[in-house]
Amino acid sequence: MDDALDGAVVRVRGTHRLPAPPSALRGRVVVAAVACGAFAAAAAGQTLQAAATDSADSHGGVTPLASARDASAAFGVGGDAATAGGAPELLPVARVSDASAEVQKLSDSESITQARQERDDAAAKAAEAEKNKPKCVRFAEGTFTSGFGARWGTSHLGVDIANSIGTPIVAAMGGTVIEAGPASGFGLWVRIQLDDGTINVYGHMNSFSVRAGQKVEAGDKIAEIGNRGQSTGPHVHFEVWTPAGKKINPQPWLAARGVKL
Repeated sequence: MDDALDGAVVRVRGTHRLPAPPSALRGRVVVAAVACGAFAAAAAGQTLQAAATDSADSHGGVTPLASARDASAAFGVGGDAATAGGAPELLPVARVSDASAEVQKLSDSESITQARQERDDAAAKAAEAEKNKPKCVRFAEGTFTSGFGARWGTSHLGVDIANSIGTPIVAAMGGTVIEAGPASGFGLWVRIQLDDGTINVYGHMNSFSVRAGQKVEAGDKIAEIGNRGQSTGPHVHFEVWTPAGKKINPQPWLAARGVKL
């Protein structure tokens, strides 16, 4: 009896089960769904256009962005469209700068540039002055009184310039002082060796202001005219010795270097 009932139930259930739709029917259902979607999209577009038009008419020219926000709200997009995934809203960023600091920077830069320019100008002037500086000068101002050669039955191996005691004596050319102090017959003398080995000798001075080993340049003061040693009056005696030790006439030697006595 139970087996019969079970069979009956199975037959009843089998009688009411719907058969699977054929493939053709499934294709028609898909096409219909696509058509419904297209219709819905067209309807949404018309709704957005109508909302934008109504909004512009009622608010006197509201921007499209505002209309789009209204339309998005109408479709259930909560909050502001810019903050709910819509187009980002760009906000101006204020750049704050300290005007006084900028002015100070410009001032400092100008000061540095000016200092550099002044330094360069000074260096250029110094270089120009050094370039134009004479290499040989007259060793003392005064009167030429004696030349090189025989004098009073003896040999006078230098030249003399007379002037008052205390008149400055300067280096005829630059070099190194090799001796400064007392000397027989000269009273006091100063000897300066030039770069080529030539030695200039200054004698009969009243005092000297250089020392052995000191570097001097042409025109530097080295002593003062005096009347010491075998002297007949205040004057400076000047000699030129070659590197080999030979004493030569100072006049042509000076003339060859642009100096006349």
